[in-house]
Amino acid sequence: MADFLLIHGSCHGAWCWRDVIPALQALGHGARAIDLPGHGDDPTPLAEVTLEGCRDAILAASTPDTIIVGHSWGGYPISAAGEAAPEAMRALVYLCAYVPISGLSLVDMRKRAKRQPLMPAVRRSDDGLSFTFDPDMTPDLFYHDCPEAAVAYAMPRLTPQASAPQATPLTVTGRFASVPKFYIRCTEDHAIPPEYQAEMVQDWPRDRVFSLPTSHSPFFSDPTGLAALLDRIAAAM
Repeated sequence: MADFLLIHGSCHGAWCWRDVIPALQALGHGARAIDLPGHGDDPTPLAEVTLEGCRDAILAASTPDTIIVGHSWGGYPISAAGEAAPEAMRALVYLCAYVPISGLSLVDMRKRAKRQPLMPAVRRSDDGLSFTFDPDMTPDLFYHDCPEAAVAYAMPRLTPQASAPQATPLTVTGRFASVPKFYIRCTEDHAIPPEYQAEMVQDWPRDRVFSLPTSHSPFFSDPTGLAALLDRIAAAM
């Protein structure tokens, strides 16, 4: 069976995969999640968090047999890992995530969307090093279809997100292109517009693009369905 490495998005941590890991294990897969630098139990100061450091944390946890799943902003560091060492992974899966255009940063990619639902909720720190999301707006942005208990679990665990790595351009070449890639679009996403998710992969083979009828957080709203889809992706390789 497959070995899955799960990478969180902005302001989250390895904790957000708590329901997906056992669901994947129940299907016979190996599954684990890591905290990117500056999140969860990782002590990296926000001022020292870089896209390269996030990339290296992923590569340190990956093997040539690993399927790396990146959620939301996590699409950027998993892409950086694929560019740096395509031989260090089996495939990349983008879960309602940003897929880079070479030479652009995540901030650049976000601005290409015709709608910007996240921006009214962004609260930048006074020192400019990080941002958080307005707690009154966060449940609808990320968790509108999630169980109340999951929302109560998530909200106090959200942490500031370092700004610098998301403003760092990423150049991708044929090395990145050589890695098998799959996309899971969340059709009820209130954070990254579903139509923009479709636009980012409009030229991908149709058998590598899937959909879930969920919010931006299928790891809470439908962990069993997400695990089943990841199982299907693994079987297709």
